[in-house]
Amino acid sequence: MNSKERRKAIVKALKEENKPKKGTELASYFDVSRQVIVQDIALLRAEGVDIIATPQGYVIPRNDTDKIKKTIVSKHTSYKDMKEELKIMIHHGARILDVIVEHPIYGEIKGILDISYRKELDEFMDKVKNYKAEPLSSLTEGVHIHTVEVPDEETFKKMQAALLEKGYLINE
Repeated sequence: MNSKERRKAIVKALKEENKPKKGTELASYFDVSRQVIVQDIALLRAEGVDIIATPQGYVIPRNDTDKIKKTIVSKHTSYKDMKEELKIMIHHGARILDVIVEHPIYGEIKGILDISYRKELDEFMDKVKNYKAEPLSSLTEGVHIHTVEVPDEETFKKMQAALLEKGYLINE
């Protein structure tokens, strides 16, 4: 299989998959190095293919028309609060798409999360701890924005109420 055929097959595999696919999995499947996959993904993005790198792997986003996207503005500074905030959102049926901070020098900085389930949250928090990574919100004294996907407005309002009760939401 040549590189052009492999890239076409990568797109097909990502479109057919219901969950993110790790670069190492793709590399193993196509019998190439992970770095070749990284390069293929970069070339596909340059061609206009919407591929997102999440902590769980690569994904081509689906337009789920029966769900709505909303944003919330939060503030907290501890890892415990970060996990609790994300857990509340998942508990209310949200898919946490990203985290955004407004940096005074660089402007908007966005990190793709794509977390829908407790297992994904646990894996994400393990990576944060293992890599000793600072959350993006550490750049903005804990203030950050999440884009979430929820089934309906009522679900979003219940999630907001739970986050507000815990003191995570900024609503002014």
